Amino acid sequence: MDSREINWDNFIVCNLQGEQFDGTLCSCRFFVIYELYDWLDKTKLYVVGAGLFTGVTVALYPVSVIKTRMQVSKDVVQVNAFSTFRNILKVDGIRGLYRGFGTVITGAVPARIIFLTSLETTKIASFKMVEPFKLSEPVQAAVANGIAGMAASLSAQTVFVPIDVVSQKLMVQGYSGYAKYNGGLDVARKIIKSDGIRGLYRGFGLSVMTYSPSSAVWWASYGSSQRIIWRLLGHGSDQKETVPSSWKIVGVQATGGIIAGAVASCVTTPLDTIKTRLQVMDNTQKQTARQVVKRLIAEDGWKGFYRGLAPRFFSMSVWGTSMIVSYEYLKRSCAKAE
Repeated sequence: MDSREINWDNFIVCNLQGEQFDGTLCSCRFFVIYELYDWLDKTKLYVVGAGLFTGVTVALYPVSVIKTRMQVSKDVVQVNAFSTFRNILKVDGIRGLYRGFGTVITGAVPARIIFLTSLETTKIASFKMVEPFKLSEPVQAAVANGIAGMAASLSAQTVFVPIDVVSQKLMVQGYSGYAKYNGGLDVARKIIKSDGIRGLYRGFGLSVMTYSPSSAVWWASYGSSQRIIWRLLGHGSDQKETVPSSWKIVGVQATGGIIAGAVASCVTTPLDTIKTRLQVMDNTQKQTARQVVKRLIAEDGWKGFYRGLAPRFFSMSVWGTSMIVSYEYLKRSCAKAE
């Protein structure tokens, strides 16, 4: 089958090259064409995906704890990743790095199912929507991936925000005067008792303002950087239509993940710092977002908004790289055999 005979309405434009359909290599572009989301084995995608992403969460969760502690710290001298890490180990040992982990894992599975479903279905519509504008491939990828990332994040926030509120209270319990709890259920029960269900959605607006742009920026940066990197490597030109090796594909994906993590963390860390402070407050500390901003500036100047930037950058880059390499592999392995 010649690549020009392919019905492009039946495929999603993605990031790689060299996929075969009906035994025929499709090399008309420097990135691969994947099957529609409907052609993927959903059970395998979700089950195996949940296992892969849980493993990455186990590895990177301590970084989230360190970031959260840095963002809520009232001691400016202690606001650096190493001293925070050392203090956690001194006071609580290794288990202190996994406070709230059970709550996060419990909510992560449904949140990620919602996220992945929304991401893939929206990506299809987004590519079709931007195609008539005849944009360059990096710009087209940035716009379509950005829209998909934002839509997926918005969809997942209804599950993620209550989990975030509970887990962050557990991360900082007993630290800098914050209350202590007997597990995630105890946190949820006390929040509902004092503030009702809406208490579990404290900082929801800021969460949407933080994670949705963050997701949009991450996916947009990833999509466009992929195209640019492949072009720099000579793929996508008439002069070089060779299929890249698996290691080169993984290397390009990993590099794209690091670039996306760097851009997204720099853009969204200030909002994340404000959101975190709002979510860990108890009833005696209630403040508005404006009051939190004023207090941050009073404590540490404008640089206070970038507390936890290093661990957030590390987490977003490593998490993003691990996630995207695993996810792209997962999609290829979950294609239904005809």
